[in-house]
Amino acid sequence: MNEQHLATLTDLNHHYVRSVDEADVAWFDKHLAADFMNTNPDGTLIDRTAFLAQIGRGSPVKDIREHDVKIRLLGTFAIIHARTSYTKPDGAMGAGWYTDDWQLRPEGWRCVSAHVSRS
Repeated sequence: MNEQHLATLTDLNHHYVRSVDEADVAWFDKHLAADFMNTNPDGTLIDRTAFLAQIGRGSPVKDIREHDVKIRLLGTFAIIHARTSYTKPDGAMGAGWYTDDWQLRPEGWRCVSAHVSRS
C-alpha cells in the first residue's frame, strides 16, 4: 500500500509544479483541501481562494521544474520537500525550495498546505 501512495504522491507532486507553470486552476481546484493555506516566497500567507486567484494570474517565473524530491509518508499524512529551478522574468535562472503537506482524506490525497521559497 505504501508503494501505491508514494506513486500517487509522486504524480501529484509533478502535476502540482506543472500546474503552477501552466496556470492550471482546474487542477488545483480538484486537489487542494478546502482549508488549504499557502506561504508565498514574499512571506505572505494566503488561503485557498486567494491561491487559486494567484495561480490564475500566472507565475512571474517560467519553466518551473522539480528536483531532489523527498516524500515522507507518515500514515495518512505526507510531507514533500523539493528543490525547483525556473527562468526569472529577466531571463536569468532561479532556484528555490518548497514543502507541500498532503493528507489522505475520504476523497483522496489533498494538499493542505504549501510553503515556497525562491532565491
